[in-house]
Amino acid sequence: MSTINELNSVTSMAAADSAAALAHFQASLRLETDCSDVAAAFRSGKPGFVLLDVRSPTMFATGHVPGAINLPHGKIVASKLSGYPLDTLFVTYCAGPHCNGATRGAIQLAKLGRPVKVMIGGITGWLDEGLELTAA
Repeated sequence: MSTINELNSVTSMAAADSAAALAHFQASLRLETDCSDVAAAFRSGKPGFVLLDVRSPTMFATGHVPGAINLPHGKIVASKLSGYPLDTLFVTYCAGPHCNGATRGAIQLAKLGRPVKVMIGGITGWLDEGLELTAA
């Protein structure tokens, strides 16, 4: 029978104090959102952000989040964003947690001085939430 004080790979490093944990988790929500929150924002009719599918056009065409715009992360340049006000929030996503395309897209947007979050989970997370894709 285990006791609460046993050391293992979870307990061997002390947890952060509550203030540090609060700061960390609040900061993570400034950088990330999840599929369920994106879906709810779109259902509201006023999402307040532009959702970018940063995968290839071929992948986008096979299925994407409804309301998303396809802009592969390697093609994110200032000229492609010129139609959006500078304070437009962009949310990037890719295939899923095994893919770093959303992060690469977010880096490009941040380098261009644009507000950005990553939709964690990507397509995989979207489907895991029971949400449907649309095809182009």
